Parts: sequence; structure tokens; C-alpha cells
Amino acid sequence: MHLTTLLLALALLWPPSAPMRSPSAPPVALTWPLGPPRPEIVRGWEPPAGPYAAGHRGLDLAAPVGAPVRAAASGVVTFAGHVAGRGVLTLTLPGTGDPPLRTTYEPVEPLVAAGTKVTRGDPVATLAPPPTGGAGAPGAAGAAHCPESCLHWGLLRGDAYLNPLLLLRQGPSRLLPVTGFSR
Repeated sequence: MHLTTLLLALALLWPPSAPMRSPSAPPVALTWPLGPPRPEIVRGWEPPAGPYAAGHRGLDLAAPVGAPVRAAASGVVTFAGHVAGRGVLTLTLPGTGDPPLRTTYEPVEPLVAAGTKVTRGDPVATLAPPPTGGAGAPGAAGAAHCPESCLHWGLLRGDAYLNPLLLLRQGPSRLLPVTGFSR
């Protein structure tokens, strides 16, 4: 990832006019919506050049059909239904700025209804079979997607898609010694 892209993403996540945390609360941190173990990322986040340009506005995580999908953060289910023949669930994360962050999950069969408050890690859906035919479906013309079933997991602030990995708990960072370097 280029430094400019990272800085832009961070600016979108933490705008000065709407901080993501209060002085006593830690910043929001996401957790994997599948697993354990940690799911395989089949396709990573690829930001589009413009609002209607090609790109990949989330992560594709490998999992079998029927796998439980868990809330990546605590929040309120703001949509649970079907869009273009796919089951979709949207979770809004209160206290994450204005507009608040939202996580999306598809294709799923929602287990909770809109308006339900959930805690990070709660089961919210099961992974549905991949859609057949149409853009983005396996084998569809011009849109190679997951070779097997997968969960598309997105993160948004308003209309801006963000990389969920930026807020994912990855464990503590460590600096390692640099070896094999000579002046």
C-alpha cells in the first residue's frame, strides 16, 4: 500500500471534526467475522480510482456455505435482507464519528433483524451459497470472483469504502532487528 493511500484512509477514518473515540474509550477495533481459525483472504481490498470505477470494495474471506458469520464489532443491525438476489447484512457502529462506520456482509442468510443490537463476536448470519449468474458470480463474464464460497466483508464511512484491515485487531506490533544489512 502506498503511503499516500494509507494517509488518505486514516484521514477518512479519523476526521478532526468527529473523533472516533472519547477520551476514556479506546478506538473501535474490528475482529474477523469468520473463524477461528483466521480466514484466508481470497481477494483483498482494491480501492477504485473514482466512485464508479472498477475496484474491490472489501475483502473476500474463504469459508464453506453455512459457516457462522459474526459481528466484527458491537453495533446495531441497520439492514438485513436481500439486494440483487443476495442476502446482505449491514451493521452500524455507534460512536465512530459522523457519519458512523458500517460493516457489510454478503452473501448471507441473516439471523438477526434490522434494529437488533449486537456485541462483537455475536452470530449475525450464516454464509449463503454464491449467487448464480450475473456480475460477480462465479464464471460470470468479466467478473471472476471467489473460486469457492466466500464472504464479502466491507467497511464504509458514508459513501466511502474503506479497508477493513485498517481496524482489524492483528495483535501487538513488534520491531525486529534488521540483519544482513551492510553500509
